[in-house]
Amino acid sequence: MSRERVPARLRQAVIERAQACCEYCASLARYSMSPFAIDHILPLSRGGQTELENLALVCQGCNGAKYNKITALDPISNREVPLFHPRQQRWRDHFAWNAPCTHIVGLTPTGRATIVALQLNRFELLNLREVLYTVGDHPPEIYMNKQSSNR
Repeated sequence: MSRERVPARLRQAVIERAQACCEYCASLARYSMSPFAIDHILPLSRGGQTELENLALVCQGCNGAKYNKITALDPISNREVPLFHPRQQRWRDHFAWNAPCTHIVGLTPTGRATIVALQLNRFELLNLREVLYTVGDHPPEIYMNKQSSNR
């Protein structure tokens, strides 16, 4: 499969918009041992385009788990639902942190399905989150669950 290169200017815009965090698992790029990738939310293989509104910053773990998926099974209803779409949905509407901020909890079928499909609570992430939480560097501000007037 041929890969379309994301132009440098567009890549930088994606990184800045995401505040250098994975838009799925909320990992900070500065603590990653691997460079983050630019993900086509709707994959090229499914007709997605290389444009800002279809791109997300993702860590290698989420990128590898997502591959070209756009749906997954909700573990509670066992129904196929869309994966979380970072451009069309708000993270905090679908996810929350448990009390010590180590685990991402799914609030909706989409949230639960995305957690399972992308393995958002991978062992190595749980360890990293615990360490970063103790030094006050987790969760990233943009992934804090604040009270919303829409709830």
